[in-house]
Amino acid sequence: MAGTIDHFGFQVSDFSRLLAFYEPVLAALGITKVMDIPAEAGFKGAGFGAGGKPDFWIWEGGRTAPHLHVAFSAPHRAAVDAFYAAALAAGARDNGAPGIRAHYHPNYYAAFVLDPDGHNIEACCHGAE
Repeated sequence: MAGTIDHFGFQVSDFSRLLAFYEPVLAALGITKVMDIPAEAGFKGAGFGAGGKPDFWIWEGGRTAPHLHVAFSAPHRAAVDAFYAAALAAGARDNGAPGIRAHYHPNYYAAFVLDPDGHNIEACCHGAE
């Protein structure tokens, strides 16, 4: 499909800590770790995705700056709520509780958290439920 993003990623300050953060947080959205890159490859990393294809990556090497905004699609509003709860339980800071963001469109339901490195991580749903 032309014009879409195939994958993206960024370096993190503490790979083990951020891996432990992202695994349960993304699992709430049906996204799992599907690939590990061992340190012997020149860097240590992990790829997350759905359906076996890694499209979100983190790897060791130092904190990415400036902070990024990454938004993940949620299948329904309950998944946005689960993402938010999992993120707070995993050590994220609140950056916007789940709710409608009507300034985007009437059904835009999203939650925002700051990951341990300070990146603004969002889960959003465009449906009415």
